[in-house]
Amino acid sequence: MTLPDIATFERAGLAAWPGIEVDWDGAWVRRAAGGYTKRANSLQCFDVSDGANAEARLDAAQAWFAARGLPVVVRTTPLASEALNAALDARGWATVDHSHLYAMPLGEHEPDPEGRLFELLDPEFLAAQQGLRGYSDENVARLRALLAVMAVPAAGVVVYRDGQAVATGLMAVGEGVVVTGNVITDTTRRRQGLAAAMMRTGLAWAKEAGATVAALNVQADNPAAKALYGSLGYTYQYDYIYRIPSAA
Repeated sequence: MTLPDIATFERAGLAAWPGIEVDWDGAWVRRAAGGYTKRANSLQCFDVSDGANAEARLDAAQAWFAARGLPVVVRTTPLASEALNAALDARGWATVDHSHLYAMPLGEHEPDPEGRLFELLDPEFLAAQQGLRGYSDENVARLRALLAVMAVPAAGVVVYRDGQAVATGLMAVGEGVVVTGNVITDTTRRRQGLAAAMMRTGLAWAKEAGATVAALNVQADNPAAKALYGSLGYTYQYDYIYRIPSAA
């Protein structure tokens, strides 16, 4: 099976993690979600040919984020126009969070016997996310607000051991691609296959929901996560980075 192109993966990612407020400027999209995650609070260009008036449009994006009390962040993928990249370079913007997109054709996966699926706003799913990540109530409220606007098929996944939540994540399907996010495992139970169990449970759901491809984002400096996803069949597709204004 031939995997989709970059544009399809990025559209799927936008559908799976959209931002609460989304504003298009040509092929540039601004999204804001109260500061919850860089991806949901960033500027991104979806077309390499859309570079007209890059300096002025970057200024406008900075003003847009500032009006919402957010720092400006640019998610830079291979779809970014040369003009946008040149504008960022000219301003000396720093590069942070070098990451990869991994993907694979979606085959059959056996769900964990102690895995459960939830609606995204189910209090038990949110409690698992909060407990395993150590989120403050404020961060959980931001997560809840973002999940409330998701318009594609999605599910929260929690794996239990001895009645306790030990691994969690969420799956959302856009463009036929299931995108996984917010993967969290109990730090006291690592190397027990719990993240893999959660992934298999969610991927089995996604297959039934009609997904034919699976994708996720992983930071380049996280070898354990890359090994986990590789063991499930995911392979590297391309890099992306974030650009932020350098400190004065």
